[in-house]
Amino acid sequence: MVTFGIFAVMVALMLVGVPVAVAMGITAVGTFILLGEGSILAMIAQRMYYATTGFTLLAIPFFILAGNLMNTGGITNRIFRFANSLIGHVKGGLGHVNILASLIFSGMSGSAVADAAGLGLIEIKAMDDAGYDRKFSAAITAASSTIGPVVPPSIPFVIYGSITNTSVGKLFLAGFIPGVLMAVSMMVAVSIIARIRNYPKGNRASLKEIWESFSGAVLPLLTPVIIIGGILFGLFTPTEAAVVACVYALFLGLVVYREIRVRDLPRILWETALQTVRVLFIISAAGFFGWLLIHQRIPDAVIVGLTSFSASPEVLLLLVMGILLVLGCFMEGIAVLVITIPIFMPLITRYNIDPVQFGVVMILCSMIGLVTPPVGMSLYAVASISEVDIWTLSKELLPYIVGILIVTLIIAFFPELALFLPNLIS
Repeated sequence: MVTFGIFAVMVALMLVGVPVAVAMGITAVGTFILLGEGSILAMIAQRMYYATTGFTLLAIPFFILAGNLMNTGGITNRIFRFANSLIGHVKGGLGHVNILASLIFSGMSGSAVADAAGLGLIEIKAMDDAGYDRKFSAAITAASSTIGPVVPPSIPFVIYGSITNTSVGKLFLAGFIPGVLMAVSMMVAVSIIARIRNYPKGNRASLKEIWESFSGAVLPLLTPVIIIGGILFGLFTPTEAAVVACVYALFLGLVVYREIRVRDLPRILWETALQTVRVLFIISAAGFFGWLLIHQRIPDAVIVGLTSFSASPEVLLLLVMGILLVLGCFMEGIAVLVITIPIFMPLITRYNIDPVQFGVVMILCSMIGLVTPPVGMSLYAVASISEVDIWTLSKELLPYIVGILIVTLIIAFFPELALFLPNLIS
């Protein structure tokens, strides 16, 4: 009963507009007071500080900065042009271009919101000019942005690896194939919708145009090669890789393309600081809230409850996915990860489920939360830039959400798809 009350209060606070981190903090503080254990509140600062001091978490602000530098430095325009030259000539071409551009950009930023806000403006304008419905353009932009945190580098994988002591390098590699499968599922949906609605297609690019667009995008395309290659060859850690990504993005924007001016840097740094504070504030509040759950032995109760359903790892994964999908509708994805990972990891160990595979499943589930109301961050970001209302956009997103869900089920039941690349280096 206490467990239900804790989550009911937190969700109710979020539904009335209280920020996620504040809702978790108020719920935790209120629960300790009602239980007559107010003395524990002296530990708030310590628990919140402890939750954000892992070395691996230092990668978060740098990956956010790298994404902002790329959005400002003209890199997104070059990626979109290259993707358009490859696939813009098929039916519903710009929808496919949208997905392919997000897949490429995801190898640089690691952030869905950076993808939605940066590429989103370019993609929606291009699709408007070509005669696509605004709601279709907005939906595919929001959906394709979810590829960002799955294909490396990935901020959610950094958080998962930090909490579980799982190799971030292996998690990055494990995201490649699921990310490509997400893109394929979305392209299938675009193909079907484009034929039903008779959307246009662009002109086929010549080999010369493809080469020119590739030449303009080749340096940005090297970013994931540098990041993943450096990690695999032991040149730097994932945290240091984020710094390398920033330096490389700054070099491209300032020196090569000259689309970033020195006077732009304070604004970019300030935006990065704001985004970083939002993420780390959620992590810190979730750290204290998670301590409340442990204090009330809620993880133990969850373990007993779930193991009573089945001895099958597959059924357990389905139950966990259901919980994550429900929580994702009401909580920000990072908060869901930070709260539930300590609860589920003992179960994963007990059932001999690979933590790398489970990490991919968790992040895929959280991606669905990014595009579902009432708290989907990508949903709101795209609704804001496209001026399409939330509920219209949510309905238009359904085919893509189904696609992500199918990919999640595939990874859950066929772990080899996620573990193939990590096993090559183990």
